[in-house]
Amino acid sequence: MWRFLTAGESHGRQFTVILEGVPAGLKITAQDIDRELSRRQQGYGRGERMLIERDRVEIVAGVRDGYTLGSPVALVIANRDWENWKALMATEQIPSQIKEREILTRPRPGHADLAGAIKFQHRDMRNVLERASARETVARVAAGAIARKLLQEFDIRIISQVVAIGPVRVEPQENPSEEFFRRVEESPLRCGEPEAEEKMMALIDTARGKGETLGGIFEVRAMNLPVGLGSYSQWDLRLDGLLAGALMSIPGIKGVEMGMGFAAAAEFGSQVHDIILYSPEKRRYYRPTNRAGGMEGGVTNGEPLIVRAAMKPIPTLGHPLPSVDIVTREVTRADYERADICAVPAAAVVGEAMVALVIAGAMREKFGGDSLEEMKRNYRAYQDYVNSF
Repeated sequence: MWRFLTAGESHGRQFTVILEGVPAGLKITAQDIDRELSRRQQGYGRGERMLIERDRVEIVAGVRDGYTLGSPVALVIANRDWENWKALMATEQIPSQIKEREILTRPRPGHADLAGAIKFQHRDMRNVLERASARETVARVAAGAIARKLLQEFDIRIISQVVAIGPVRVEPQENPSEEFFRRVEESPLRCGEPEAEEKMMALIDTARGKGETLGGIFEVRAMNLPVGLGSYSQWDLRLDGLLAGALMSIPGIKGVEMGMGFAAAAEFGSQVHDIILYSPEKRRYYRPTNRAGGMEGGVTNGEPLIVRAAMKPIPTLGHPLPSVDIVTREVTRADYERADICAVPAAAVVGEAMVALVIAGAMREKFGGDSLEEMKRNYRAYQDYVNSF
């Protein structure tokens, strides 16, 4: 079974990841994971926390001599800021004078603070925000780095770009070049269009000056996927549903679309569906357009997977919105926690990780194998079958 779990709080000692289902024989190093963690920390509009944390992973189980063993892989990412918070975040007894002084009772509109406090019967909402914080995504990116390494063994590539910050939007290219994605990786906003990037940065500067925050839209693509990942046979096996759920689980994400997405609802069917052709040279069926985003009936169709996610503005504002103190019931201003102005570029990297984890799970389900070599044999046999269909 392919699955992962994370544990940890935003200002706790560390984040811990356990990833099950990784086949034996996959080469993985801490540097492979650290590279992805570094990408997550970048982006114009990030807050002061990124000046403190320099995320590094420690592989503590499931790997020996540089290769996975087939047993669960365990990872640890330490929080450097823990030293400044260890009294307030103590796992045993917090000094009473600190606990009383630092209690959070004014929920932030748009955050999990109030709903989480009611659900778990917390009177101090730090018990909610520490886990609901987007800092948890560092663990997802670490797990996603291993998923990405597995997919690379099958020449599957996952890339992302930011297509909107606030109202500033670019139209995604249908077939972006390698040069375009090189520019994306070099861009502080993961945007490959320099003019739009300049406008986005100016808008973030304006938001910072006003004590505001900004959201946006990012796109993730998965290239070279085999036909037949996922299933139409049950609702919870449809790969598009699994991908949508994975992306919606990222803090701040409020909408997900594939291919044409919501735009398809405004067109006639002939303008939406991709015609099917066959190439004798490549021995495969193909579609000259990819409006479906690589997915039909919850199953990959061999075209690139294209999925976009919309992120709302971050709830923590420099000028907090009105709220209610849950102790006094009086109208007041929401509590303030150190936060980003805009985190869409980082969310795109998290989106890559979540897509990688879902696709890797579908590959493990489809091709099985206790070792990487066995999984590759099954994959090659399946591809021979597909080419003869």
